[in-house]
Amino acid sequence: MTQQHSAPACGFGWLGIIRLGVVQAMLGGIVALTTSTLNRVMVVEVGLVATIPAALVAWHYAVQLSRPYWGHQSDRGGRRTPWIIGGMAVLATGAVFAADATALFASNFAGATALGVLAFSLIGAGVGLAGTTLLALLASEVVPARRPAAAAITWIMMIVGIVLTSVITGILIEPYSPARLNLVVLGVSTAAVAISWLALFKLETGQRLNAADASGPKHDFKAVMAETWADPVTRFFSIFVFVSMLAYSAQDLILEPFAGLLFDYSVGASSKLAGVQHGGVLLGMIAVGVAGSLGGGHSVRGMRAWTFAGCAGSAVALAGLAMAAISGPSSGWPLQANVFALGLFNGVFAVSAIGAMMGLAGAGGGGREGTRMGLWGAAQAIAFGLGGFAGASSLDVFRHTLGPAGAATDGQAFMLVFAGEALLFVVAAIMALWIGGATRTSIPALPNSFAADMPSVLNPAPSQQ
Repeated sequence: MTQQHSAPACGFGWLGIIRLGVVQAMLGGIVALTTSTLNRVMVVEVGLVATIPAALVAWHYAVQLSRPYWGHQSDRGGRRTPWIIGGMAVLATGAVFAADATALFASNFAGATALGVLAFSLIGAGVGLAGTTLLALLASEVVPARRPAAAAITWIMMIVGIVLTSVITGILIEPYSPARLNLVVLGVSTAAVAISWLALFKLETGQRLNAADASGPKHDFKAVMAETWADPVTRFFSIFVFVSMLAYSAQDLILEPFAGLLFDYSVGASSKLAGVQHGGVLLGMIAVGVAGSLGGGHSVRGMRAWTFAGCAGSAVALAGLAMAAISGPSSGWPLQANVFALGLFNGVFAVSAIGAMMGLAGAGGGGREGTRMGLWGAAQAIAFGLGGFAGASSLDVFRHTLGPAGAATDGQAFMLVFAGEALLFVVAAIMALWIGGATRTSIPALPNSFAADMPSVLNPAPSQQ
């Protein structure tokens, strides 16, 4: 895989990377507020069926199919900072509208639904615009030696932002009332935009001059997407992102029910188990960030080794959970250690894949970092939208078709779902062997019809343009 990087001679220093991490933290905090806190309020305080907030969250992932378009727009010369700030403003506006819709459900279901669709459309567009452009800025302005640490720093700070937002919201929202909810969401969202603006102030200097600034077909989104998708490396990595992120997200909604149904964990105990998993994720991220930057494994090929290890280790950990599902608590299975291992390898995979993504985004020249990041972000959004639903729905199907209700049937159902996720990670691990280490002619071929159709699928509707 021949690489032609347009990495800057100096690039952002560590302070600049941390400042971008602050923006990522603010983005993650608003998203968590809308997809977690508002989800709970809709179901518990408002009394809606869980399908409604779940559908709204799924819709915000669908809107993120516009990511390639936003990335292309930010590629067209000038500075990326205005696009990031604009995306944060759109995201914050969507969050405020989502809080308004949540309160409105109690009195006007039709109006609240319409407002909710608008709100989560803005949330999806804001995440796509700000998130894609931020990653493109990292890819174009961070030197290769710092990319693993940059990926780790930004994602760890995103998790910190989610945690801090959850804690602050939990304190301020008590005692709950719709008016108090609206005020808290407005305050948190406004603060997030202001902090993001301060973090980005004078960080990006000068104008970017690249091939994307040229006039003519280079400005046409369809032409650029067709050209980008025609590159076998970009296309192959898009499929890898989809497969691996599908495996990564499929266990999100079933791990705590698994602990409760088969290992008799209480609500509090299962929540602590989720904390064990997140602790493993953080450790895995830190390990790759430190080892990748200090140990010389910062190239795309170096990230390939870490990505393979993360995918393969995640497959083994999920295979362990599949075995735990059929052996049960009486076997003395070390469930917490197994879940920690899953989190650890998930963290290794996530940061190394992002590091490889940053390296590949600048490959081939042409100033297409934003377009490539957008394409891969769209693949990730599709995978995340499908992953949680596929994992939960598959579990329900297996539980109702394998036999009479009971622990044995539940164990078989969980075993099949975890085994399926492990298999997806095995496929992803095999695909990872080609990342950064093969020539374009040796990349496994994809069906021509699929490759030809993809640009039109990702082309946003006129309303999005």
